[in-house]
Amino acid sequence: MMKLPFFVLLASLLAVAGAWADEVAVLDLRVGKEKAYERVVIEFYEQAAPRTVANFKELVRSRFYNGTAFHRAFPGTMLQGGDPLSRKKDRTDVGTGGPGYTLPLEVSRYKHVPGAVAMARLPDKVNPARVSNGSQFYFVLAPMPNLDGQYTVFGNVIAGREALEAISRKATDTNDYPVDRVEIVKAHIVPRGAENSVRPPRRGLFGWFK
Repeated sequence: MMKLPFFVLLASLLAVAGAWADEVAVLDLRVGKEKAYERVVIEFYEQAAPRTVANFKELVRSRFYNGTAFHRAFPGTMLQGGDPLSRKKDRTDVGTGGPGYTLPLEVSRYKHVPGAVAMARLPDKVNPARVSNGSQFYFVLAPMPNLDGQYTVFGNVIAGREALEAISRKATDTNDYPVDRVEIVKAHIVPRGAENSVRPPRRGLFGWFK
C-alpha cells in the first residue's frame, strides 16, 4: 500500500478540519403577529473578517440576539438589527445600543451586493476610525457600491433573502422602524448542511417555545 507524503496527508487533514469548522448562522424571525416564522441562514467570510465573525458567533451562542428586533428598514435596500435596546417597548434610544465595545474595520474584497451581511457603525464625522458597532448588523438587499471599503462585510445570506426583501417593504414609522415588530426569536450556530436539523420555535398560548 502506497504511503502518502507527509505534506499531502497534512493538507488533507487540514482540509477536513476546515470542513468541520465551516459553520453558518440560523436566524428564526417572528414578523408581527404572524404564526409562521421566517428563517434566514448566513454563511461567514471567516478569512476576510476573522474578528467580526468570531464576535458574531459568540453573540449568537450567548443568546445576545434572541429577542432583539430589526429597527431600520429601507424598501428593497437594507434591513438593520442587533441592538439590545430593541428588546424594550420604548423605541426612544433604539439604534444607539450595543454590547459595550466596538470592533475594528475589516476591509475585504467582498462588496455590498444583494445578500451581503455587514456591521453597522456611527458616521465618519463622529467615527473617523470607522470602527464597527459591536453587535448591530445589516442585510444588503440592493447593490450599494458607495459603502464598499467603508464597512465590514462579514457574511452572505444563503437562505431567506426573499423573506428579508418582503420584510423590508413593510410599513415603517418616521424613523424607518418597522411598524410591525420583526424579532429574532432565536439564533443558532450550526455546521454547514445542518440547517434543517434546527427545530423552529413553536408558538403556544403563552408565547414562543424556544
